Amino acid sequence: MLNINFVPDDYIQSGESRRTNLMYLVLFAVVMAALGGVFMTIKIGQGAFSAKEELVNAKMARAKEAIKQFEELQTKRKIMIKTALTTAELLEPVPRSVLLASLTNNLPAGVSLLRLNLIQKEPKAVNSIAATNKYTQAQAKKAAADQSKVSREKSLETYIDIEGVAPSDLQVATYIEQLSDSTLLDNVALVESKECKVEGAVFRQFKLTAMLKKDVHLTKEDIGRIRVKYERAFY
Repeated sequence: MLNINFVPDDYIQSGESRRTNLMYLVLFAVVMAALGGVFMTIKIGQGAFSAKEELVNAKMARAKEAIKQFEELQTKRKIMIKTALTTAELLEPVPRSVLLASLTNNLPAGVSLLRLNLIQKEPKAVNSIAATNKYTQAQAKKAAADQSKVSREKSLETYIDIEGVAPSDLQVATYIEQLSDSTLLDNVALVESKECKVEGAVFRQFKLTAMLKKDVHLTKEDIGRIRVKYERAFY
């Protein structure tokens, strides 16, 4: 049987063109939707990145401020330490390490120190004869007022208690003599010397008292010589 198509070719072509155009439109819409989704994703990512960047910048600003404060504190600390050392040098002209080195340098052979104690005290007031007239009383009051202006730290006296052991009283006497000749000490005196046994050997356990001389100011060369002598004796 013969099939006859009564639809014009122009109509068929126009229908195919419409379907093709519709397909292109759908594809275009899909592509645009995909591009819109990618754009929105990028914008959201940029917003999140900007927020993170602002947070990091804020943290860096706080860190810089903390570092600045820390550096200021370190600078103040160095100034305070320098001031404290300067004050200590003024109040303690003879460092305790140098005093210990001097006591050790003067040890005779066989003598060892067991204990060393430094005590600072205010000097005892000197009793004066009572004033018999108003002029003398006024002079005494003025002298007392002047005396009160003197720095308390500068007027402190340093007493030293020394305990040790020696083979005999001869070494103890030698040690007392050497300390008495020291430029740092004054009023070296023996308090006690008694017999003691250490691991079966007989020794003399002694106690001494001494006083740090006032107005003693050692130079750096003096301190260096004392410390070098102490290190040589120690090693």
